[in-house]
Amino acid sequence: MRLVSDPVFGEVDLTASAEELADLAEAVAEGDRFIRSTSSEDSAPLAGVAVEKASRPGVRIDLDASRQTLVISGDPDARAILADNLRAMATAKDGGHLHVDYFPEHPYLLEGSVPIVVNSPHGAFRADERSGRQDPASGMTPLPYFRS
Repeated sequence: MRLVSDPVFGEVDLTASAEELADLAEAVAEGDRFIRSTSSEDSAPLAGVAVEKASRPGVRIDLDASRQTLVISGDPDARAILADNLRAMATAKDGGHLHVDYFPEHPYLLEGSVPIVVNSPHGAFRADERSGRQDPASGMTPLPYFRS
C-alpha cells in the first residue's frame, strides 16, 4: 500500500493491491490496528494508516504529522460503512477510484476530515466486460454504488 499526502489538493492518495485494500477494510471494521505503507519515491509518503476506535458517532480522518500517519477513527457503525466502501473498491473490476471527502450532511464522515482518494487496484475506468454497459457520452462505465 502506498500513501502520499498531496499538499496542493489537501488530500491523501492511497494506492494498494486488492489484498491490501481488503486488509485495510478489515482493519477499519475492527479498529485499533496499524498498517504500514510501502516505501515510495513520491514527495510526501506516509508511514501507514492507524485505525482507532472512538465512542463519538462518525468517522474522522486526520494526518498525524509527528508520526507521518493517516489516522482513521470512529464508532463501529460508521467504520463499517467505510470498510464496505473499501471492500467494494478492492473487488470492483471496473477500475476507477473512490473519493472519501466530507460534504454537509455526509452520512458517516465528520467535518474537518482529510479527503482521501482510493485508487482501484484494477486501474482506471473501462467498459464493463461482463455486460458491455457504458455511458455513451463519456465512454466510461458508470460508478458502482457505494453505501453511505
